[in-house]
Amino acid sequence: MATILVRAASPGLSAADSISHQGTLQCSTLLKTKRPAARRWMPCSLLGLHPWEAGRPSPAVYSSLAVNPAGEAVVSSEQKVYDVVLKQAALLKRQLRTPVLDARPQDMDMPRNGLKEAYDRCGEICEEYAKTFYLGTMLMTEERRRAIWAIYVWCRRTDELVDGPNANYITPTALDRWEKRLEDLFAGRPYDMLDAALSDTISKFPIDIQPFRDMIEGMRSDLRKTRYNNFDELYMYCYYVAGTVGLMSVPVMGIAPESKATTESVYSAALALGIANQLTNILRDVGEDARRGRIYLPQDELAQAGLSDEDIFKGVVTNRWRNFMKRQIKRARMFFEEAERGVTELSQASRWPVWASLLLYRQILDEIEANDYNNFTKRAYVGTHGSGCGSLCPSVA
Repeated sequence: MATILVRAASPGLSAADSISHQGTLQCSTLLKTKRPAARRWMPCSLLGLHPWEAGRPSPAVYSSLAVNPAGEAVVSSEQKVYDVVLKQAALLKRQLRTPVLDARPQDMDMPRNGLKEAYDRCGEICEEYAKTFYLGTMLMTEERRRAIWAIYVWCRRTDELVDGPNANYITPTALDRWEKRLEDLFAGRPYDMLDAALSDTISKFPIDIQPFRDMIEGMRSDLRKTRYNNFDELYMYCYYVAGTVGLMSVPVMGIAPESKATTESVYSAALALGIANQLTNILRDVGEDARRGRIYLPQDELAQAGLSDEDIFKGVVTNRWRNFMKRQIKRARMFFEEAERGVTELSQASRWPVWASLLLYRQILDEIEANDYNNFTKRAYVGTHGSGCGSLCPSVA
């Protein structure tokens, strides 16, 4: 699935880098077309140490929003997201299930084998848009595989609200209606067969509604925001549109019985892959986004590099741009490093889809470098099939 699993805290850069830290698919269309020792991971910027190098000094990295203009301390995006991570981990540990109400998915006006048909349709959509990831899910148990398909389809439909063919007609009110529909789905009142598959999934796994709501909030952000002042703001956006998928998926993927890692650390690792994948999306698509009037790059870091929005719109590769891109790529790779170390904590049968996403997406950064950092007019290609990547991109290519 796109950005499935494995995201961690916020890996930092060296002090020398001086980088501030920081749609609908038409329902009718969807319905009818096809072991290390025990470790504890915490946000690096909060610890000041690389979580995998305990006892070894590492430069502290703090959010650029440590204080506001009035000198008052504020909560960074990293801490806000980590609070969500803790909540999700606690839910999984307690194995709390919010029971589906009397209006079960099967109560819908569906064929006799309607629920099976709903899951099968989710699988067809996953195969169509994320081929590599889909193949990876075939190694999972049937129940987990079907659940991941259901999550993928909901995420894709949500993403299509602002990036799909009807994106120009989507309003905040439409997103409000989608969120109300989500709440009904979690209450066991699905609207259609694809909703029914997810409603059934959440009746079987300890999945919380918060990451789903947060993804919708990311779609709202795309309607009103085209610039990000610093990495703190961009981090929150990456969490909304991609990091959330990992938090949704961990309960389904499962943690390896032999793992000695904390539940929080596995969720943090899941967060890292989403952040890494979305940052990679952003770096790959700089030119494409600029032609839409959007710049998903930290404004303060552009200024520090001697660059402006006008330089992005001109799309000329200069030494300043190369140096800027080197730093952005370094940050993305640090998130991938955190993600990679967490994959082995997952249930063995669930690891391949995560590896597929991680390995394919990390190669995009290599291709950007091979293109001499020209992501204005050249698109980094690493394959021909969808990987199930950050922010539900339909393909890696």
